[in-house]
Amino acid sequence: MSRGKEPSQRQLRVGEEIRHALSTVLMRGELRDPALANAMLTVTEVRASPDLKNATAFIIPMGGVAKENRKEILGALRKAAPFLKGQVGKTVHLKYVPNLSFQYDKSFDEGSHIDDILRSPRVLHDLDELDDDADDANRDEEE
Repeated sequence: MSRGKEPSQRQLRVGEEIRHALSTVLMRGELRDPALANAMLTVTEVRASPDLKNATAFIIPMGGVAKENRKEILGALRKAAPFLKGQVGKTVHLKYVPNLSFQYDKSFDEGSHIDDILRSPRVLHDLDELDDDADDANRDEEE
């Protein structure tokens, strides 16, 4: 994705096609690396560069994985990138198949962290106070 600009429709379409192709390859379990043998991975998003020559796939292991294993899985995916590029090229018909890079998708961790904050006793207490104030305001309007 370019700086400050939204991705084009073509980038979005190509990214989605690559995401489907990668998901299919990973689901079939054709990778021989031991780090990937038993890993159930989800491709959450693929972002294609404006020239469509590079694509970044965001990966998250199903069921969660320790941080140490994340690095091992990403390393194995980076080693398997040429094979994966070839498999994607068989499915996605483009003039040039993008070079693939992989990143761990942190959005689920961030969402979970925000959810934990919203469920913390301090925030719940503040929300209860807001509800009480709103109830008082509603009663005043009714009278």
